[in-house]
Formats: sequence, structure tokens, C-alpha cells
Amino acid sequence: MLACSDLTVAYGDIVALHGVSLTVGAGETVALIGANGAGKTTLLQTISGLNRPRSGDILFEGASLLGVSCERRVRRGLAHAPEGRRIFPGLTVEENLVVATAPWRRTGGSCAAELALVFDLFPRLKERRRQLGWSLSGGEQQMLAIGRALMAKPKVLLLDEPSLGLAPRLAEEVYERVTRIGETGLTILVVEQNTVLALAVADRGYVLETGRVVLEGPAADLKRSERVREAYLGR
Repeated sequence: MLACSDLTVAYGDIVALHGVSLTVGAGETVALIGANGAGKTTLLQTISGLNRPRSGDILFEGASLLGVSCERRVRRGLAHAPEGRRIFPGLTVEENLVVATAPWRRTGGSCAAELALVFDLFPRLKERRRQLGWSLSGGEQQMLAIGRALMAKPKVLLLDEPSLGLAPRLAEEVYERVTRIGETGLTILVVEQNTVLALAVADRGYVLETGRVVLEGPAADLKRSERVREAYLGR
């Protein structure tokens, strides 16, 4: 479904990704774990078109995304829930959700079915649908960011640090929803510092350190890996 091949990304003279390769199969949930500054967000931004790689390729359903605009990537089926949530100020919860339907709703069709699905997944958003999005709690804003990405009707959902800044209980609640989304068959690539949560929902995982993939394999194997346990899980 999605494949990154030997991606190198740099910001001026600073190389953030060094020949990164990974794959995400249809219906899989894949976790990309690593410490802050490892290059995880850079990789997601490159997949979604916000960064241009210095070399390498990104294939989506077998076709290269090089030179494809962010908007066209969304139309093809990539949706990105970014780090920091990026809730649109001045818009209500429902307006934040509906704005994401623009790429496929130019003919004026209804998005009622998509709203109903998001509200079923996140009942709290339905209760607060008329409330300004920026006034929600951190956990609710994260749910809104994920719901907004789902409104784009993606084939692949990119999640950047969905537990960032959340209390443990709220982080677990968000990941319960990620599990439910994965159970629908949607393909997910999730970037996380919280290794425990990410590997609990993932089928496979990759470990990124200083811009390089240093480990990969089934999530269960990574949880048992001595290197992962020492660096990210604790003994």
C-alpha cells in the first residue's frame, strides 16, 4: 500500500533522514518508534508532501508520489493527523471536521455519513459539536485531529504522536480508538515516542534512531527485543 525507499531528507546541511526504507501493507497498523529528534515527524511530513526528499522514492499503491502536491496526495487517499493537533482557531468542532471533506466534496454532496461515523467513534465530539475546537481539552483535541483526518476518507492514515502531552488515561483512551479504526481495515502508520502504546496496537514496527532505521519486525518481537527494552521500555 505504502512504501518508502531509501529516503534521504535534509534541512540545508543537516540530514534528518539517512536512506530510510519501510513498507506498510494494506490493512496493517505499523508503528514507527524512536526518541525525540529521531526523524519520525520528518518522515511523515515527507510522505504527506510537506518535505521534499533529497533522494529516494515514496510509492503509494504502486505509483510514485514524487512531485505530487499535498492536496493530490489527500485526494489519492493519504490523511495526516499532525503532531500538535493543529485545530483551526475560530471553527467549531463540526466545522473543523467538515473542512477536511473539501478535496472530495466539491460538487456539494453530503458528508452526513462521514460525520456520523466520526461521532460514533468519538461520542464526546458529538456532544461538543457546536463548541469551538480550540476550547476542547488536550485529549478531545487529539480525537478531533484524528476525526478530521478520517473525514477525508483516507486509504492510509498517518498519525503523528497521538499521545503527546496527554495524561496516561487519556492516551490509552485515544489508542483504544486507534485500535477500533484499525479493526475497520484502514491502513495506519503511527509515529510515537510512547513505545508501549504504539507496539500494543501495531502489527509491525520500525525503530528510528538519528534518522536511520535500526530495527524492524513484528510488534511482538520488538517488545521482546533487548535493545528496545533497554532504550524505550525499561527493564
